[in-house]
Amino acid sequence: MVNPQAHSAAGRFEGFWSDPEASVAVFKGVPYAEAPVGDRRFRPSELKSESNQHYLAQRPSLPAWQSAGNNDFVWSLAPGPCSEDCLYLNIWTPADFSRSKAEWPVMVWFHGGAHIQSWAHHALFDGEQFARQGVVLVTVNYRLGPWGFLALPMLAAESEHDAAGNYGLQDKITALQWIQRNIAAFGGNAEKVTVFGQSAGAQSICALMASPLAKGLFHQVIGQSGHSLQAFDRDPKGFETGERLMAELGHPKNTKALREISNAQLLAAMEKSRWASYSRITVDGWVLPEAPLASFKQGSAAAMPLLLGSLANEGLGLIAEKRHLEEADFDRFLVRVLGSDRSRIDAVKAAYADVLRQGFPAARHAIESDLMMSFGMRHWAALNADQGADSYLYFMPHTPPVCRIYRPDAPQLVDSQALRSAGAYHSGELAYVFNNQHLAGYGWSQEDRMLAQEMSIYWANFAKTGAPASDTTAPWPAWSATGDTKYLIQPPESSPGLEVKLTALARGLGISLKPKR
Repeated sequence: MVNPQAHSAAGRFEGFWSDPEASVAVFKGVPYAEAPVGDRRFRPSELKSESNQHYLAQRPSLPAWQSAGNNDFVWSLAPGPCSEDCLYLNIWTPADFSRSKAEWPVMVWFHGGAHIQSWAHHALFDGEQFARQGVVLVTVNYRLGPWGFLALPMLAAESEHDAAGNYGLQDKITALQWIQRNIAAFGGNAEKVTVFGQSAGAQSICALMASPLAKGLFHQVIGQSGHSLQAFDRDPKGFETGERLMAELGHPKNTKALREISNAQLLAAMEKSRWASYSRITVDGWVLPEAPLASFKQGSAAAMPLLLGSLANEGLGLIAEKRHLEEADFDRFLVRVLGSDRSRIDAVKAAYADVLRQGFPAARHAIESDLMMSFGMRHWAALNADQGADSYLYFMPHTPPVCRIYRPDAPQLVDSQALRSAGAYHSGELAYVFNNQHLAGYGWSQEDRMLAQEMSIYWANFAKTGAPASDTTAPWPAWSATGDTKYLIQPPESSPGLEVKLTALARGLGISLKPKR
């Protein structure tokens, strides 16, 4: 069987077929930018030069430099080799891509991992199931940690834009530019690009909607459990955080010396300085001229069809619960978040009365979790709707099995009695969205597999039409038109309380979450 071939301005690419029936063509390890090594370290990525070179695109690149990421919960990552030469993407496309006349919608995936971990070619993100639905699926590796986000005055001084940091965001922009120029050769429609991502990937997309450098590079957005609508009032340029890392490195005297530091030293300094304790994305004045929230509020951010959502128990393992918290401590927390208006504070307390019965630590944790995820995603949807674009919302209360979704080699984490003990945790939707439960995780049920098929269809429909529902699915009305949130699997009796809680938080913060009708 002849391997699939794609010819574009970037080169000649030889991929492989996903199965013996040759139903999906796969291209892995496709370079979209020049290697960000040597003098290109800590600089904006450069689009890969056009050439007629032949690429055997059958193996993924190595992940970007990162720590091993072993932990006792579901996000454990297997240790392995990394490389600073990491700017590659992977493509899955229907078998007849060479005869499609560039008709297939394109979905571009940006992985999560707090901008310090993970990689795009993980089995969890295999795009075969999307390609089988008539979608070209692209997954993108980008620079992580200090390699992708270190900001320093001396780096800004050598920039023609007086900007430093956000290199990982620029990588995504470069990948989208490559897609605009080359995806037609793989059957993709460059005028129908949906970017989607989870956690840090969704944060990046929210920021890209506010970036003038990303205008016109994508046309629809799916954001899963992450946004960039924070205030950016703590070290907005990232210089203070960067200087802490420089101290661990012994204060290299110039950018030349900084670029000569080994990857192992840079990684060790990142961990010792706790460089990742604050936002990796910064307001650099070029990629992001201002905080994304300001751009959305004044209408300068891009407006487009938007599908956003979160899960019921996002804070578990992400936000540390304060074990010893008295009522006075809890009240001070509420004043810090909501201000001193007693009526607003009392309204939030009343809305969270069910959690307060479990104690003040549980109530604070629930409020912080909702503000970070459910409320943040709703706010993003409202800001987009204010500009006249359709926003669709989902909420997933369904409980996935507790398993290491990133460790196909060792997925089992708990015994069968505790398999559904963590609620709908952060990242729990990934194997459903990609319908890849046969490739990742452990303990999936028939109900899980049915939900995975449903979610994969909704996501592909959105890429095709800008709306998740179709004639063959259950209805999913636009939240921007109806105010209705789609519950993925029938919600438990407690889930309707979410609306009460989000309404109370919105009033407390003086923010309107009501869509235009």
